[in-house]
Amino acid sequence: MDEFDSIHSEDGSPTDGPQAPLPIGSTDLETALLSRLDDDKAQDIVLIDLRGKSPMADTMIIASGRSHRHVGALADHLQRTLKESGLGKVKVSGLPHCDWVLLDAGDVIVHLFRPEVRAFYNIEKIWSVESGHRVDARA
Repeated sequence: MDEFDSIHSEDGSPTDGPQAPLPIGSTDLETALLSRLDDDKAQDIVLIDLRGKSPMADTMIIASGRSHRHVGALADHLQRTLKESGLGKVKVSGLPHCDWVLLDAGDVIVHLFRPEVRAFYNIEKIWSVESGHRVDARA
């Protein structure tokens, strides 16, 4: 994933360089989803390791799209990536309006927001993720 300028691990420590390793515990599925989001120019990408913190999933990925259409396109492309990864049809919520789209792939949950909606709900705060943990794929 050399396209990322920097990635921060869950403890907030940055990994340096354009060929920085993924956070510890990253899976092929997480790598595929992060790559797809980067390719599609998602903004403010955050990966949160939930192992040991929540029984609902192992990882949460949060990203923003610039508009309703961009969020919808991100969701569509992630659904294709998940299908290609062998997960078939995943649970998706929020597609009609595309303000906040949730993709539940079991071990990985993806939240896609328009920036205003993301700022309003601020779900990163629930998991105590400071702004220093954020990964902007286009920074």
